[in-house]
Amino acid sequence: MRYVLGVDGGGSQTTAVVADELGFPLGWGKAGGANHQSVGIDQAIDQVWRAASDALRVAQLTPEAIALAHYGLAGADRPHDFAILKPALQTLPFAVWDVTADAWIGLRAGTSDYVGVSLVCGSGTNAVGRDPAGHEVQIGGFGYAFGDTAGGHHLAVETFRAAVRAYQRRGPETLLTHWVPMHLGMSDMEAVYNTWLDTGRAIPLSLALVAHQAADAGDAVARRLLREMGEELGRAANAVLAHLDVWAGPIEVVLVGSIVQKGKHLEVLGGCELTIRQQYPQAVLRPLAEQPVYGAVLMALDAIKARPDPRAAQHYQIQEVRQ
Repeated sequence: MRYVLGVDGGGSQTTAVVADELGFPLGWGKAGGANHQSVGIDQAIDQVWRAASDALRVAQLTPEAIALAHYGLAGADRPHDFAILKPALQTLPFAVWDVTADAWIGLRAGTSDYVGVSLVCGSGTNAVGRDPAGHEVQIGGFGYAFGDTAGGHHLAVETFRAAVRAYQRRGPETLLTHWVPMHLGMSDMEAVYNTWLDTGRAIPLSLALVAHQAADAGDAVARRLLREMGEELGRAANAVLAHLDVWAGPIEVVLVGSIVQKGKHLEVLGGCELTIRQQYPQAVLRPLAEQPVYGAVLMALDAIKARPDPRAAQHYQIQEVRQ
């Protein structure tokens, strides 16, 4: 029996799985974020190893038993990134390995033929696509200054900003002026405003959840923020497809990341689908049912020419739901 390691290193957490050659998981490991662009290369590699070593310990295997490791990492986007990542990953105790951006493992997990579009919307965002001829393209993933307006960090800032604008009467009334201070443990928006100005605190990612909760309560501003983010994801998918040779038949668009896999808000999904299908009516959207690390496992199995058992997928199902 051969064994593989799959790693999904995102912006906020890293998941590693040791699996057998049929794809069934034998051990799981979790650690913090592993995007070298935000946490630095040393911290990123440390988190990858923490998750991988935990998975090995649970599986009762050593690194030497791993036929191939596949790392799907946020921030693995450009030649400059790989020049940083590859020497660092080489220090880990796995003889044979490969690394791709995390968006690609989402595409592999969500399609049978590794053809289509993968949209990532977790703490950050990214979009990749692959056509039947094997042409590949990646759009976005580098933050607001480089064109991105999606992802949890962006939504958290927009939520904070909408609350400030309403508090100053520069924007429409919204529940966020009450819910943002409550979430941050403050008495009101005046306290929030002054505290954040005086201390320079980072706006917490958790405010993205507040936007979802306010939208669920019918708040028009929160609903607009979510719909605009969905529309932006749709524009990213359209941009990817514009660079590929579009094929006949359905175009699978796989949605990956906590906001689209766990949040699944209708404003986000609806805005995304409508935007894509205005240009590509044959597009079929699907939030990935499995944890993205499943795609890293599959890519490792592809590399060693193993055939996964389709029943293995059920062991990677996402069970958490937004509260």
